[in-house]
Amino acid sequence: MSNATLRVMLCDDSQAMRTSLARLLESDPIIRIIAQVGDGEAALRVLETMPPAQQPDVILLDLEMPVMDGMTALPLLLARRPRPVVIVASALTQRGASQAMAALRAGAADYLPKPSTAMGGLRDSAFQAELLAKVKGWARIGRQPDLPLTRPGAVAGLQPRAIAIGASTGGPQALAQFVKRLPRQLHLPVLITQHMPAGFTAMLAQHLNGLGGPSCSEARDGEALRPGHILIAPGNHHMILRRADFGAVHVQLSADPPENFCRPAVDPMLRSLATIYGRGLLAIILTGMGQDGLLGCQAVARAGGTVLAQDEAALWSGACPAPWPGPAWRSFSPPPRPWPNLFWPPCGKPHEPGNLPVSRGHGEAALGWRAHGQSGLYAA
Repeated sequence: MSNATLRVMLCDDSQAMRTSLARLLESDPIIRIIAQVGDGEAALRVLETMPPAQQPDVILLDLEMPVMDGMTALPLLLARRPRPVVIVASALTQRGASQAMAALRAGAADYLPKPSTAMGGLRDSAFQAELLAKVKGWARIGRQPDLPLTRPGAVAGLQPRAIAIGASTGGPQALAQFVKRLPRQLHLPVLITQHMPAGFTAMLAQHLNGLGGPSCSEARDGEALRPGHILIAPGNHHMILRRADFGAVHVQLSADPPENFCRPAVDPMLRSLATIYGRGLLAIILTGMGQDGLLGCQAVARAGGTVLAQDEAALWSGACPAPWPGPAWRSFSPPPRPWPNLFWPPCGKPHEPGNLPVSRGHGEAALGWRAHGQSGLYAA
């Protein structure tokens, strides 16, 4: 087997599901299924027989199984060395969303909602694209070595009045790492669009709300933005922001057609915020899949705002930053592997000037960064 081959273990009690997933994954020539098992106990037994160099890069773990279910098996799998990357699969239901968030809190790298029969089941093209992107992306991330903490860089003179965040594959873990580093008394609003189905976004909001950072909730139509609170676009709705005649900014939830095959999509959120906040908007692309976020971030830059984006070398499937050349680009921390721990001292008080330090260190998502905009960004 070539070193470039990505090794995957399937753990699901349904033989038909394992067969279908194996066929889908091995349609990509870089992926090889090295084991298929029906429960967590069997997965642990098989792993015991494998030499370290032949262990799976990714384990796709069903959460509801007999003998040993996924939640019981998860900590035992993560305790192994080398530590595998575990993606949990859950039903596209409220219960499934709750289980997926619990698995992420327990250390799973990502989740994969199983499409219902009404959505076309495993034949659904969106599911197939998500499956391949997540397995390939996390397998490659898992093979990258950790790098030591380095001296922080800085974002000079940045005084945002609002923060907008877009995320896709790998987003829940990246968002958790980001949000828990924000001060609880953050004196500006934060808006998040994460590619997620309905039901899952409410659970994500609950998860982020419990991390010790600012309060967080799923956005409601007509809700006013308020400092120190994070709003997440609900699944199956675009989150658009409007300024009322008396100056307050409110959420407008839209059932308009998907953009870039996504609803919620990042672009509508960024376009609307750019017209409201202009130079006072900081847009952050934590992780991407496809082109969603590109046009929105260009609108932010044209309005004088600032964009921080994952370096294209770390992106998983041709996402945003690559089409943004120009003199305003600065590379923050090549090579683009470690997670940037973001801390926000200037956001602790309204209108307080200062710098936003960006430090590089260990982390789950292993992202790199670039900066774009009008605010004099630089890497120290």
